[in-house]
Amino acid sequence: MRRREFIVGASGAAIFPFGARAQQALPIVGFLHPVSAAPFARFVAAFREGLAGAGYVEGQNVAIEYRWAEGRADRLPILATELVQRGVNVIATPGNTNASLAAKAATATIPIVFGVADDPVKFGLVESLARPGGNATGINYLTAELVSKRFGLLRELVPGATRIAVLVNPADVLTSQSTRLDVQSAATNLGLQIEFFEVRNSDEIDTAFDAIGAARPDALFVGPGAFFNARRVQLAMLAARHAIPAAYSVRDYAEAGGLMSYGTNIGDMFRQVGAYTARVLKGEKPADLPVIQAVKFEFVINLRTARSLKLAVPQSLLVAADEVIE
Repeated sequence: MRRREFIVGASGAAIFPFGARAQQALPIVGFLHPVSAAPFARFVAAFREGLAGAGYVEGQNVAIEYRWAEGRADRLPILATELVQRGVNVIATPGNTNASLAAKAATATIPIVFGVADDPVKFGLVESLARPGGNATGINYLTAELVSKRFGLLRELVPGATRIAVLVNPADVLTSQSTRLDVQSAATNLGLQIEFFEVRNSDEIDTAFDAIGAARPDALFVGPGAFFNARRVQLAMLAARHAIPAAYSVRDYAEAGGLMSYGTNIGDMFRQVGAYTARVLKGEKPADLPVIQAVKFEFVINLRTARSLKLAVPQSLLVAADEVIE
């Protein structure tokens, strides 16, 4: 063999395996969420951080197919079916029970990693927290189960409050129903009068605040859920405009100017869903991965907002708060 032919042949042998690897399809993560991308950009970044922490970088060794329902819960089953037909390796549904149930209904074989505020056993997502048993596992961040605690903190912050307006989104049926039940129970225990206001979109939020302003309640309680979180700036601004003390489910509202929040860290939940998704991509089975329950909850007070509402925040709450925004 001539030297030139040997060099070409050797180079081809060296290059071929690399070319074959480059052409191999990347594993695909399907990402399903009930609202829109823009308000959740930093949470999606946290999800990617969770993946990256285990060695998966989007565009390098993993692809992500995003599906956003744009606030239309009726589209979740359609989008979940699209991901199944796309042949994704795992479906991630951080932050919503309806999205998780849609994914579960769409496939019994593709792994699902969820982040839900409700009890996943109650809704049939898993057989038990310790041993999920099927094709789904994830994070239970308990936001929907902290209603009573949040009510108590609001009552301490606004001690004269007896009439409370409550915002719920009936389009998010599961969260709305559980919120109503928990609110009724908490209100009865605390001797509060409550009035529910239903909203399904941003325009209805504006209309509801006009009605709330006319009713002149002592405080406002905003139900949990991705729908409200995506509109946290609008809610905080309207509460300030109508001078209504308001309590919210997660810190993002207080950072946006809301008076107070109590709940789990949503960014951390997205990060944990990303980390669990990576474990599934590496071959672990959801049936054997226990559901992680939130154990740390954040209480945040926006002191600037309290001052604008002429509220004297008790020292006991300032000491208890995980963060006080000056």
